[in-house]
Amino acid sequence: MIRNYIKTAFRNLLKNKGFTAINVLGLALGLATCLLIVFYVFDELGYDKYNLNADRIYRINTDIKFGGNESSSADAPAPTAATLKADFPEIEQATRFRVQGGNQVKKGTQSIQENAMVYADPTIFDVFTLPMINGDPKTALKDPHSVVISQKMAEKYFNTINAVGKVLTFNDTSLYKVTGVIKNIPSQSHFHFDFFISMPSLAESRENAWFNSNFKTYLLLRPGADINGLKAKLPEFMRKHAGPQLLDVLHLTFDKFEQSGNYYKFSITPLAKIHLQSNIRDEFEANGSLQMVYILSAIAGLILLIACVNFMNLSTARSANRAKEVGVRKVLGSARKYLIAQFLIESIMVTLVGAIIAVFAAWALLGLFNNLSGKELAITPQILLWLLPSLLVFIIVIGCLAGSYPALYLSSFQPIQVLKGKLAAGFKGSVLRNVLVVGQFAISIGLIIGTLVIYNQLKYIQTKDVGFNREQVLTVWDTWTLGDKTKTFKQEISQLAGVQSATMTGYLPTSGVNNNSSLSKDPVMDQKRAILSSIWFVDQDYIPTLGMKMVAGRNFSRQMSTDSTAIIINESAAKLLAFPDPLNKLLYLPQDNMAKVMKPYHIVGVVKDFNFKSLRENVTPVILFNDNNTGAISIRMKSADLEALVYQVKDKWTKFAPNQAFNYSFMDGDFDKLYRTEQRTGQIAVSFTSLAIIIACLGLFGLAAYAAEQRTKEIGIRKVLGASISNIIGMLSKDFIKLVMLAILVAVPIAWYFMHKWLQGFAYHRDIQWWIVAAAGAGAILIAFITISFQSIKAALTNPVKSLRSE
Repeated sequence: MIRNYIKTAFRNLLKNKGFTAINVLGLALGLATCLLIVFYVFDELGYDKYNLNADRIYRINTDIKFGGNESSSADAPAPTAATLKADFPEIEQATRFRVQGGNQVKKGTQSIQENAMVYADPTIFDVFTLPMINGDPKTALKDPHSVVISQKMAEKYFNTINAVGKVLTFNDTSLYKVTGVIKNIPSQSHFHFDFFISMPSLAESRENAWFNSNFKTYLLLRPGADINGLKAKLPEFMRKHAGPQLLDVLHLTFDKFEQSGNYYKFSITPLAKIHLQSNIRDEFEANGSLQMVYILSAIAGLILLIACVNFMNLSTARSANRAKEVGVRKVLGSARKYLIAQFLIESIMVTLVGAIIAVFAAWALLGLFNNLSGKELAITPQILLWLLPSLLVFIIVIGCLAGSYPALYLSSFQPIQVLKGKLAAGFKGSVLRNVLVVGQFAISIGLIIGTLVIYNQLKYIQTKDVGFNREQVLTVWDTWTLGDKTKTFKQEISQLAGVQSATMTGYLPTSGVNNNSSLSKDPVMDQKRAILSSIWFVDQDYIPTLGMKMVAGRNFSRQMSTDSTAIIINESAAKLLAFPDPLNKLLYLPQDNMAKVMKPYHIVGVVKDFNFKSLRENVTPVILFNDNNTGAISIRMKSADLEALVYQVKDKWTKFAPNQAFNYSFMDGDFDKLYRTEQRTGQIAVSFTSLAIIIACLGLFGLAAYAAEQRTKEIGIRKVLGASISNIIGMLSKDFIKLVMLAILVAVPIAWYFMHKWLQGFAYHRDIQWWIVAAAGAGAILIAFITISFQSIKAALTNPVKSLRSE
């Protein structure tokens, strides 16, 4: 029986090659899209799962509100890890990381800049699963000047993974003994380091400073420990340990500090949620976006839904062609359940072929999708273990769901009515079919609106005045490696033809470097007269080089000897300080962790607010200090041949540092990187929206073909009676266009609601404009009309003699 079903189904599918192809292609496109997105979503959800104890690992964050400003950081004070472990028995182990930038590593005569470096406690191997190839994880990081390196670094510097006992030279002076080699950290990790330097090498790690947060702190809880119970104990923990220092600095108890509207507290983030749900200051790397995972998952589901709707629509639309077959089968004694089985097997066969094509399409498109998403996805044996069973379930479920309505609908025909030709089948004959057409076009229109809103926001980001000019600014990184030759290098660069000016500092609006501190209006720290602000160390050329604008006062000047203690504040800082006139007012900066020594600085100017974070966040206070920082040199260029000028800068670099790599970038490129997630979202949205429209149009094309076929004789009579081609096209098109217009009415409010919520994630955004809705609606109508017109024109041009010859 099954064999007969399959043979009959195969014949029926071959008999209608065109519509079988439309169904298969629609399902294949929908499923291929779904598979690509599923690969992406599984990759995003799998971050840090390689750790055997991932479900018991948590990170401590520091949240502070002080001086009218709020800040959340992924760092915690140095003593946090050891003190938490000592106070709470539910904590099995604790470990810390401290990022302090990279180092120059010697390889022969060449010095190579390595930035994937971090200081780490010896307990790192007790908390995280970092398999050690060589060395003892229990002792590897116990001694000062010891380092554990990754497998690729061992091969890079020693041409072997047996590197234990060998020595690395950092910055030409410091010797570090390799005490362990670990496997390369998986790509699905929220940190990627190649050098783990022993924490005992860092004096700062032993400080008992509770208001200086620089250490990433992770806890491993004991099995069965109550994380909520631990969270509830943290406020009292802070009072006990940070309270005495708060009293010493601000002369306030913790209770009075909090009663004044301020807070200083710890929060906890589970390891598995860091990548997708944490985007605070001082993250190891730019994390992913749970919102993007939701968006892509919704797109995958909607595209697959459109493909299934196509299948159902085309199957029911073919009812007139299959009606006599059903009638004859019933007269010959075929039971309804056998007819249902026949139609379901046809549906499953189409789904099977579509799924096979989809797998190969997804495999072929994986490289292109990786470029769009910034991933390195691959179909591995581990993926196949769940992919193949999932596809089998999918084929059966989707085949049955997509074929259920056609099967039940076709098998319900009464043979007497069918054989007498009284069956009313046609485009207007199915309310459900019309609803499904409206639904799939509403989805497509919604995706078009969403894509236009995303691109409109990206355009706004690119054109908004962010308070500095990032065009034609070249940044040379790691200039600190030049030592006392850095200033000479800057001077020689400034003299090159085509260079307007140059500034030396690593504190750039696009660098992500941040440094928060509290400053007071008084010589003694007073919470009522203090401000929490980012403090940046820059030189006199900073503001003109970056094209910033002064709104009051002046820039730093080399001619003013008193400018060694001068500061420039931004508008946000001026607003918080609330001075009637901030010029020449004093601010006091603590010179030690306990704020015992306060150094006065005088305000000489106010700079216009500039965005140094994502436009998702408001501009916060920044105070510029006239001080040295050799992290980078930024060069404003004005040349018709930028490439040649870059080579001149490189030649200068080679002159000063012949054995060091020339590391540079352009500021506009660095700015764009801040919005890489939004750019990728936009590119992926365009790609998948295009696919959704193609799939919807495939279905519409098939429906238009059947509508024209069912009205062949009507068209012939109308032409004999004098109807023009345009009349025929209008007659065949209007029913579909009405449905598309109804889809617009359904899609607009829903799309507006969700995209409005998306835009609320930006502190600076452009509201949804009327032209976006108009463009999406007009585009949908035009695309639908063009799709329908292929069949309408074909039907209108048919000779009426052919369609009426049987009458």
